Amino acid sequence: MGLIKNEYDVEGYSPTDPEPKHKHIAPGIPVYGDDTGAVPGESFTYGDSMYARVQRFAGKYAIEQRGIERVPENERTDTNLAKVGTMWLAANMVVSSFAIGALAVPVFQLGFVDALLTILFINLLGITPVCFFSTFGPVFGLRQMVLSRFFFGWWGVKISMYFPMTCSAAHWGTDPGVVAVFNILACVGWSSVNVIVGAQLLHAVNNDVPGYAGIIIIAACTFLVTLFGYKVVHYYEFYSWIPSFIIFLIVLGEFAHSGAFVNLPMKVGTSEAGGVLSFASSVFGFATGWTSYAADYTVYQPHTVSRVKTFAWTWAGLIFPLLFTEMLGLAVATAMTFDPETFEPTNRYAKGYRGSGIGGLLAAVLFPPFGRFGQFCLVVLALSIIANNCPNIYSVGLSLQVLGRWTQAVPRYIWTFVGTLIYCAIAIPGY
Repeated sequence: MGLIKNEYDVEGYSPTDPEPKHKHIAPGIPVYGDDTGAVPGESFTYGDSMYARVQRFAGKYAIEQRGIERVPENERTDTNLAKVGTMWLAANMVVSSFAIGALAVPVFQLGFVDALLTILFINLLGITPVCFFSTFGPVFGLRQMVLSRFFFGWWGVKISMYFPMTCSAAHWGTDPGVVAVFNILACVGWSSVNVIVGAQLLHAVNNDVPGYAGIIIIAACTFLVTLFGYKVVHYYEFYSWIPSFIIFLIVLGEFAHSGAFVNLPMKVGTSEAGGVLSFASSVFGFATGWTSYAADYTVYQPHTVSRVKTFAWTWAGLIFPLLFTEMLGLAVATAMTFDPETFEPTNRYAKGYRGSGIGGLLAAVLFPPFGRFGQFCLVVLALSIIANNCPNIYSVGLSLQVLGRWTQAVPRYIWTFVGTLIYCAIAIPGY
């Protein structure tokens, strides 16, 4: 018997149906609080198909069985809005965002003030769509990529009726799978980049730890969290930011005490403009990249939740860690000095960065004064990548399910495993 969904799911409404057959406030959009089209959780285990047997097995271990199916109102029991904030707080209180800020100096050749202002204003702009789309999860009980049908599909078709010249573009918009493909690439790409940064930190602690070992360790831990789904991801993120924040405070205190900070002057001309714009694109991409997952982490909130509060908690959870870690990374990076002729590193910060990337730069701050404790701090920061990659790897399974009925027939947690294998296969040779 094939891995197919039970009769309830196949013949009943699914968010991937091209033409829903019931009442809406607008074409394709369910009424607030109306459970039309929602799929009860127990329905995933109906029948004797392979799909049902796999789902029953997953249920024994409290693995989330739901994928992109709409969540019924009676199952939206997550009323703690603070978890929305800590979700994004943990995902960004990580060494990856520290690395974004640090790149302003060695890569984009910016001064301190211009890079600082870029971080501030671009992050304020970049997080706005994440906050906005987070409010749609409680309203509709749908995942972000399923909601893309409403934004890119139904209205795209209507526009093409009035503007025939845009029919081709609107046709692409009618398929959420097109958007999902880009989101899958983003999930896998960011996960690969993040896990490489984490492996650099582990390598800086112990040069005998090869890059591929660090990548596998971090990826395995991330998979273990995301395997169990929404509740475990939220639970992990609720606490995981705390040790990272403490260690970043230690980095801040020690670096300030060292007196190594240099207020690099702002440059002028076209090279400065190009550097600012290039750095701004990196900052913006990191901040707004969460938009395509936003509703995934509020989908179990009841529709009665205040949209303003959801927006505010998401905003607070994003803006603080992004500004704090990126500005800290920028400040530490100003300490790097290189020979102007040979561009060879001339101090421990530059040598650490040249030898082990961001891991070496942080090691230059922590190792001399703290020794073994500094190494422990770096290991904890390396493991902070788990919190950073959890949204990527949880949501990649949902995005894969949007591609078609055959991908929706494969449970989310299996796609999560496939996504993990793919980004490891990319990261190991890219280390």
